[in-house]
Amino acid sequence: MDQPLINKVASSGLITINLEDFFPKGECVFFDLKEYLFMELILKEKDFREALKAHYWEQYKGKNLLIICSADAIIPVWAYMLVATHAAPFVKDIFQGTAEEFYKAHFYNALIHLDATQYEGKRIVIKGCGEQPVPAAAYVALTKQLRPYAQSIMYGEPCSTVPIFKQTKTLTKN
Repeated sequence: MDQPLINKVASSGLITINLEDFFPKGECVFFDLKEYLFMELILKEKDFREALKAHYWEQYKGKNLLIICSADAIIPVWAYMLVATHAAPFVKDIFQGTAEEFYKAHFYNALIHLDATQYEGKRIVIKGCGEQPVPAAAYVALTKQLRPYAQSIMYGEPCSTVPIFKQTKTLTKN
Protein backbone atom coordinates (compact mmCIF):
# COMPACT_ATOMS: atom_id res chain seq x y z
CA MET A 1 0.00 0.00 0.00
CA ASP A 2 2.86 2.38 -0.73
CA GLN A 3 0.93 5.08 -2.56
CA PRO A 4 2.94 8.00 -3.94
CA LEU A 5 2.32 11.32 -2.24
CA ILE A 6 0.17 13.63 -4.31
CA ASN A 7 0.53 17.38 -3.99
CA LYS A 8 -3.15 18.35 -4.05
CA VAL A 9 -2.33 22.07 -3.93
CA ALA A 10 -0.17 21.84 -7.07
CA SER A 11 -2.82 19.87 -8.94
CA SER A 12 -5.73 22.04 -7.79
CA GLY A 13 -5.40 24.62 -10.55
CA LEU A 14 -5.15 27.46 -8.05
CA ILE A 15 -3.34 30.58 -9.23
CA THR A 16 -1.53 32.51 -6.52
CA ILE A 17 -1.10 36.26 -6.84
CA ASN A 18 1.48 37.80 -4.52
CA LEU A 19 0.90 41.53 -4.10
CA GLU A 20 4.53 41.91 -3.03
CA ASP A 21 5.36 41.40 -6.73
CA PHE A 22 3.77 44.83 -7.30
CA PHE A 23 5.66 46.52 -4.47
CA PRO A 24 7.49 49.69 -5.60
CA LYS A 25 11.12 49.21 -6.48
CA GLY A 26 13.70 51.48 -4.90
CA GLU A 27 14.17 52.99 -1.50
CA CYS A 28 11.73 55.62 -0.20
CA VAL A 29 13.34 58.79 1.14
CA PHE A 30 11.77 61.94 2.50
CA PHE A 31 12.22 65.56 1.53
CA ASP A 32 10.92 67.53 4.51
CA LEU A 33 9.94 71.12 3.76
CA LYS A 34 10.21 71.89 7.47
CA GLU A 35 13.97 72.35 6.95
CA TYR A 36 13.27 75.29 4.61
CA LEU A 37 10.77 77.22 6.72
CA PHE A 38 11.56 80.49 8.43
CA MET A 39 10.90 79.90 12.15
CA GLU A 40 9.17 76.65 11.14
CA LEU A 41 6.19 78.71 10.02
CA ILE A 42 6.77 80.53 6.75
CA LEU A 43 8.23 79.56 3.41
CA LYS A 44 10.05 82.50 1.85
CA GLU A 45 10.02 82.02 -1.91
CA LYS A 46 13.35 83.66 -2.72
CA ASP A 47 15.24 81.79 0.03
CA PHE A 48 13.52 78.53 -0.87
CA ARG A 49 14.45 78.82 -4.55
CA GLU A 50 18.08 79.48 -3.64
CA ALA A 51 18.16 76.55 -1.23
CA LEU A 52 16.73 74.21 -3.89
CA LYS A 53 19.36 75.31 -6.39
CA ALA A 54 22.11 74.60 -3.86
CA HIS A 55 20.62 71.25 -2.72
CA TYR A 56 22.52 68.06 -3.63
CA TRP A 57 19.87 66.26 -5.71
CA GLU A 58 22.16 63.39 -6.79
CA GLN A 59 21.62 61.78 -3.37
CA TYR A 60 18.12 60.77 -4.50
CA LYS A 61 19.24 59.00 -7.67
CA GLY A 62 17.00 55.98 -8.32
CA LYS A 63 14.98 56.50 -5.14
CA ASN A 64 11.32 57.30 -4.49
CA LEU A 65 11.17 60.83 -3.11
CA LEU A 66 8.30 61.53 -0.73
CA ILE A 67 7.76 65.24 -0.15
CA ILE A 68 6.34 66.07 3.27
CA CYS A 69 6.23 68.88 5.80
CA SER A 70 6.56 67.67 9.37
CA ALA A 71 5.89 71.16 10.77
CA ASP A 72 2.41 72.49 11.34
CA ALA A 73 2.62 75.10 8.61
CA ILE A 74 0.62 76.08 5.56
CA ILE A 75 2.69 75.18 2.51
CA PRO A 76 1.83 76.73 -0.85
CA VAL A 77 1.27 74.19 -3.61
CA TRP A 78 3.99 75.74 -5.77
CA ALA A 79 6.59 74.65 -3.16
CA TYR A 80 5.86 70.97 -3.87
CA MET A 81 6.00 71.73 -7.58
CA LEU A 82 9.43 73.36 -7.26
CA VAL A 83 10.81 70.35 -5.39
CA ALA A 84 9.41 68.05 -8.07
CA THR A 85 11.03 70.16 -10.80
CA HIS A 86 14.47 69.94 -9.22
CA ALA A 87 14.21 66.26 -8.19
CA ALA A 88 12.67 64.84 -11.39
CA PRO A 89 15.94 64.26 -13.29
CA PHE A 90 17.30 62.11 -10.45
CA VAL A 91 14.50 60.21 -8.74
CA LYS A 92 12.65 57.04 -9.69
CA ASP A 93 9.34 58.50 -8.52
CA ILE A 94 8.09 61.63 -6.74
CA PHE A 95 5.13 61.71 -4.41
CA GLN A 96 3.68 64.29 -2.05
CA GLY A 97 2.66 62.51 1.12
CA THR A 98 3.55 59.82 3.61
CA ALA A 99 4.97 56.39 2.84
CA GLU A 100 1.58 54.79 3.54
CA GLU A 101 -0.12 57.16 1.09
CA PHE A 102 2.62 56.49 -1.48
CA TYR A 103 2.17 52.73 -1.21
CA LYS A 104 -1.61 53.03 -1.59
CA ALA A 105 -1.26 55.20 -4.69
CA HIS A 106 1.46 52.99 -6.17
CA PHE A 107 -0.59 49.80 -5.77
CA TYR A 108 -3.71 51.48 -7.12
CA ASN A 109 -1.83 52.62 -10.22
CA ALA A 110 -0.21 49.22 -10.73
CA LEU A 111 -3.40 47.23 -10.22
CA ILE A 112 -5.63 49.46 -12.33
CA HIS A 113 -3.49 48.42 -15.32
CA LEU A 114 -3.62 44.71 -14.50
CA ASP A 115 -5.20 42.69 -17.30
CA ALA A 116 -7.71 40.81 -15.17
CA THR A 117 -9.16 39.02 -18.20
CA GLN A 118 -6.23 36.58 -17.98
CA TYR A 119 -7.92 35.23 -14.83
CA GLU A 120 -11.24 34.50 -16.55
CA GLY A 121 -12.79 31.43 -14.91
CA LYS A 122 -9.72 30.82 -12.71
CA ARG A 123 -9.50 30.03 -9.02
CA ILE A 124 -7.32 32.73 -7.44
CA VAL A 125 -5.52 32.86 -4.12
CA ILE A 126 -4.32 36.31 -3.10
CA LYS A 127 -1.28 35.65 -0.96
CA GLY A 128 -1.25 37.19 2.48
CA CYS A 129 1.39 37.67 5.16
CA GLY A 130 4.56 38.80 3.47
CA GLU A 131 7.74 40.68 4.11
CA GLN A 132 6.63 44.06 2.71
CA PRO A 133 3.96 46.42 4.14
CA VAL A 134 1.30 45.87 1.47
CA PRO A 135 -1.63 48.15 2.36
CA ALA A 136 -5.13 46.74 2.79
CA ALA A 137 -6.21 49.06 -0.03
CA ALA A 138 -4.14 46.95 -2.45
CA TYR A 139 -6.10 43.82 -1.52
CA VAL A 140 -9.35 45.74 -2.07
CA ALA A 141 -8.19 47.05 -5.47
CA LEU A 142 -7.07 43.60 -6.63
CA THR A 143 -10.34 42.01 -5.50
CA LYS A 144 -12.26 44.69 -7.39
CA GLN A 145 -10.24 43.99 -10.55
CA LEU A 146 -10.56 40.20 -10.34
CA ARG A 147 -14.18 39.82 -9.25
CA PRO A 148 -15.80 40.17 -12.69
CA TYR A 149 -13.52 37.47 -14.14
CA ALA A 150 -12.40 34.99 -11.49
CA GLN A 151 -14.33 31.83 -10.71
CA SER A 152 -13.29 32.25 -7.08
CA ILE A 153 -11.08 34.48 -4.98
CA MET A 154 -9.45 33.35 -1.77
CA TYR A 155 -7.03 34.96 0.67
CA GLY A 156 -4.06 33.33 2.36
CA GLU A 157 -1.87 30.42 1.30
CA PRO A 158 -3.02 27.66 -1.09
CA CYS A 159 -2.93 25.14 1.79
CA SER A 160 -5.05 27.34 4.08
CA THR A 161 -7.34 29.92 2.51
CA VAL A 162 -10.22 32.17 3.49
CA PRO A 163 -12.96 32.24 0.84
CA ILE A 164 -13.65 35.76 -0.37
CA PHE A 165 -15.77 35.39 -3.51
CA LYS A 166 -17.27 32.61 -5.59
CA GLN A 167 -18.97 33.09 -8.94
CA THR A 168 -22.53 31.83 -8.85
CA LYS A 169 -23.59 29.44 -11.59
CA THR A 170 -26.55 30.49 -13.65
CA LEU A 171 -28.91 27.89 -15.01
CA THR A 172 -30.00 28.22 -18.60
CA LYS A 173 -33.43 27.07 -19.78
CA ASN A 174 -33.69 25.08 -23.00
